[in-house]
Amino acid sequence: MPRLSPPVPAFPVPALRVPALRPAAALALALAAAGCTAPGADRGPLAALLAPLAGNDPARMQQRGALEVQVKTRLDAILTGIATGGGPELTRAFDIAGVPPGDRAARIVQLEGDRGLYEANPGALVSALMLYGRAPG
Repeated sequence: MPRLSPPVPAFPVPALRVPALRPAAALALALAAAGCTAPGADRGPLAALLAPLAGNDPARMQQRGALEVQVKTRLDAILTGIATGGGPELTRAFDIAGVPPGDRAARIVQLEGDRGLYEANPGALVSALMLYGRAPG
């Protein structure tokens, strides 16, 4: 009986190599997969730890809302406070954002450098103050 050779493909097929996952990458992949669940399900401890970083923290969202109201209703007074080195409306905005009192003088200097931006875009001022501040609690 004649010997049959294996079929030859019409075009060459390169050998596929799948690199082995390093332990750190495997751990990161496992943690990411553990955080993926159906909507409404308990997402586990990893999701609870990452929620504040993702901007989904209800307390931080409420803080941002209160700060937006303060900034947008008192913008002129806050901008004057930035230009003059302080004022009651700016102090109130710092309090709402949770900016530590010891950091405020340096933050006013930083805000003064971008005052033109904040005049045109109050939302940028809200974002800067939220970045400088701390979460409530």
